[in-house]
Amino acid sequence: MAKLCKTLAMGVFGNSGRHRVAVLVRQGQLPIELGIVHQAFGDAESSEGKRLYEVVTCTFTPGEVRTNTDFSMIVCHGPEALAEAETVIVTASDEDYDRRTSDLDGPLAEAFDRIPAGARIASICTGAFVLAAAGLLDGRRATTHWRRAGQFRELFPDVDLDPDVLYTEDEGVFTSAGCAAGMDLCLHMIRNDHGAAVANDIARRSVVPPHREGGQAQFIQRPVPEAGTSSTGAARRWALEHLGRPLTLGELADQASMSVRTFNRRFREELGLTPMQWLTRQRVERARQLLEETELPVDRIASDAGFGTAASLRQHLHATLGVSPRAYRNTFRGASDWLTAEA
Repeated sequence: MAKLCKTLAMGVFGNSGRHRVAVLVRQGQLPIELGIVHQAFGDAESSEGKRLYEVVTCTFTPGEVRTNTDFSMIVCHGPEALAEAETVIVTASDEDYDRRTSDLDGPLAEAFDRIPAGARIASICTGAFVLAAAGLLDGRRATTHWRRAGQFRELFPDVDLDPDVLYTEDEGVFTSAGCAAGMDLCLHMIRNDHGAAVANDIARRSVVPPHREGGQAQFIQRPVPEAGTSSTGAARRWALEHLGRPLTLGELADQASMSVRTFNRRFREELGLTPMQWLTRQRVERARQLLEETELPVDRIASDAGFGTAASLRQHLHATLGVSPRAYRNTFRGASDWLTAEA
């Protein structure tokens, strides 16, 4: 193991200038969650092909770490990696399932003491139990796997737990629901850092949806249509091809060859959203893409995305992201004279 875990003299992380991500794993690690983090952040590249993140896995004591499967893994880095990290992600462990205390264990407390002030901190699945035990979620909105919601509430009554969403973000602290929602959260953080184009590229490589809103229900009672029934997929595809024009619920229902009542019910069963909620989110995503990747004036973007007017676009973008189109565009493209079109 000594040869395998040989580290560079410069420290746990190199001096590449890339954003440093440390993943804290524990005994009983869920391997899929560790893989998700490395897949998402490890594959993120700029338009010039430059790697944007450096990802390091660490644990309390370097060496063999048991997983919740029939294999173990070797982790070469100890908690010193946390001290150099700009983002820290805590993944789930089967130890979380039997947690009976709201306090941090000795090694966990010592590890968290190493995390620098200002670092972005996130959890996947029941890793939220660790963030809550560290006091990072008190008074904040958070989520975890829906099956552990009751246990979580008993241990951490001061946390605003929402078990019906895929992920949450509250003042630099992020949480996600089950394993797959970890990918949604990683894509969300990468999208915040580098824009939709980078996040969408990772989604395409991983063959996952590029964007599922944090507000989308994590548990849908009937996610698959009953045998002999059709889905709303055709209507959704048609809507995406016609986002720039006004769309009614009746038109969407016609594309699925359903009554409005049946379509509305089926849509909620499949996506956990109403058709109009889903349509608004797609329009916001189209506007974000155009703001990031084009120099079109805001009035034109509002029209192409189906909002009709710049005022409507501003209203929806602010409700979703808390910023104006101009501020959003400046973040990813920089200020330019043609931005005065939004004045």
